[in-house]
This record gives sequence, structure tokens and C-alpha cells, in this order.
Amino acid sequence: MRAAVLTAFDQRPELMDVDLGAILPQEVRIRTAATGICHSDRHGQTGGNPALGLPVVLGHEAAGVVLEVGSGVSSVRPGDHVVVAPAGSCGTCSWCSRGLPQHCTNLARVRPEGQGSRLNLDDRPVTQFVGIGSFAEEMLVRESSVAKVPARMPLDKAALLGCAVITGLGAIRHTAGVRIGETVAVIGCGGVGLSAIQGAVLAGASRIVAIDRVGAKLETARHFGATDLIDASTDDPVTAVLDLTGGVDHAIEVVGLPATISQAFAMLGTRGTATVVGLARAGDTVELPTTAFLSEKRIQGSRLGGTQLRVDVPLYAEMYLAGRLDLDPLMGRAIDLADVGEALDELHHATVARTVVTF
Repeated sequence: MRAAVLTAFDQRPELMDVDLGAILPQEVRIRTAATGICHSDRHGQTGGNPALGLPVVLGHEAAGVVLEVGSGVSSVRPGDHVVVAPAGSCGTCSWCSRGLPQHCTNLARVRPEGQGSRLNLDDRPVTQFVGIGSFAEEMLVRESSVAKVPARMPLDKAALLGCAVITGLGAIRHTAGVRIGETVAVIGCGGVGLSAIQGAVLAGASRIVAIDRVGAKLETARHFGATDLIDASTDDPVTAVLDLTGGVDHAIEVVGLPATISQAFAMLGTRGTATVVGLARAGDTVELPTTAFLSEKRIQGSRLGGTQLRVDVPLYAEMYLAGRLDLDPLMGRAIDLADVGEALDELHHATVARTVVTF
């Protein structure tokens, strides 16, 4: 099968013919229909995770059709339409038992020693990014990374549920716990940030401030329900938010830079909470004023929006089909697998919410 294979950090992936291994009992083989291009993929491409094994097939936000299931798989069968996400879990460890599967300590994203690799290139093992590797015509993944969606759900839109939507909307629902009437600021209006804005609308936030440097993304944020827009290329976001609101109850940071994390904390009101969703590089640090803690301000992280994969993904799919969740504007443009490298390079300058590879 064709796959976009990264052989060196800071280089573009190359199209290569990669072989799939034989399916194991707890695995699912899926024909990829669509996969989004996420900043996490760019993070991996540029060496943000130095431990990432090379060669590697990036990609982790995907949807497709089940082709084959292992003998121990019971949740899906061939022909099912599914979303594949990095939110799989074992279901039995202490974190899973506490309802926090994003911190699963027993999630095997690679096969046990001696069972071979799922992907091979000229008899060499190929790493699957976060156990998925969706920049390929097919995926071979663990059952726990798969959630079934209705057959009438468009698969290009379903792919967005695999990361952008569950991460952004989940940060509002599960991590921040935004309540009706509260005020929210979202820093970064890509696919995840726009999903957070939509989540804030669904939660009943009274005021939703969208912050970005790209005018087109701010206009999309307005479409999703942002009540106020701040152009960070011309205005100081902290001053603007404080002038508008006096300080927000929640600041959702979706960029992953020390500067924007500091801004999120600085724009809080008394007892406000900054929730950091953006993926920072290893070694980055943030300085915060200690006097702010006298106002009981808090800062916390959010990992995959605290998603319960097989509960949240089918729910969001049904909400989309019922017209209660808008996914269409998130999909900015569709590209071919051959154009993945160029799309990754352009990611930081993109004016669209999500670029999606379609097959």
C-alpha cells in the first residue's frame, strides 16, 4: 500500500510502498477514507518528540471502513464505518478505572516483543505515529483506538472527530467544565480552537472571545459562535480581553507556546482557570506571577480533551447528523496523499481550519 513515510526529522515524508503485517487477535484493519493534518503531526515531523522512531508514518486523526478484524475483536466488524483516534485505552488500569483513559498506563501502541511490526518497509519495521499512522491507504490498529459511527456519517467529516473535535470540545466539557453563564477566551482558532468555541456555545457560555493572528480564522470563529474577536497581530490579547470582560472565567490555550500560555493565565479573572491544550515542545518553561494565586487563579493541562472515545465520538457524530454540531467549516481543503509534505510545511501559515487528506 502507499504511505507517506518520514525518514528524517525536518524533512518532508516521501510516498513509499509499505507492507502490512498479519492481523493479530485485538487488531483491526481499516481502509483509510480521510485523515486530517494536525499540528501534532508537524510536531513529530520536526523532532518535537526525539524518541519517535524512524522511519515513521505520521497521521492520527482518521476515518475509514473496516476491512478485517482479529479473532478477539467484538466492537466492530467488516464494513463498519469508524473513526480512528489516539484516545484508545486498556480499560482496566487505575486511570481507566477512574474514568480518565487519557492517562492509561497500559496502552500498547506497539506490538509486544516478538510479534513483529504492523508496518514494514523492505523488511524493516516502520513506526506508526501514536500507534495509528494514518497517512497511508490502510491502517492496522488496536481495537481500543476505534469507534464506530453511523454509516450515513460522511467520512471526511468523521475524520475530524479523531482529534480536533474531541480535543477542543472535550477540553470545554471534560477538563475545564465550563458552566452556563461563564466567560471563555480561546487562544488559537484552528481546528481544535474552533471546536472549543463550539463547545463553549453548547455549554451556554455568556461570552466567547476568539483570539488569533489570521483574519479568516477569526471570521470562522464568529460563524461558530464567538461573541468577540481579537486580532493578535495588531492588539495585545491580554489587554483586549481584560478591557472586554474584566477577566474571563476560562482561558483555553490551543497554541502550545510559552508566550500564549502566559497570556492565557494573565487574562483570567478572580478564580479563573487557564486550560492548556496546545502541545508545547520538550524543555519549554513558563513563568507566572505568584501574586495571581492570591486570586485563586489556576492553570491546568488537557490531554485529548479527557475523551471517552466510544461514548464521545458516536455522540458527536449523531449531533452532526442532527444539525446540532457543525463540522463542515472545519474542513478547509482536501488534498491527495502525495501533497502531505507540502501541507505539513504550510501548517503554521494555514488560513483554513483543517486540511484533510482524502483517498
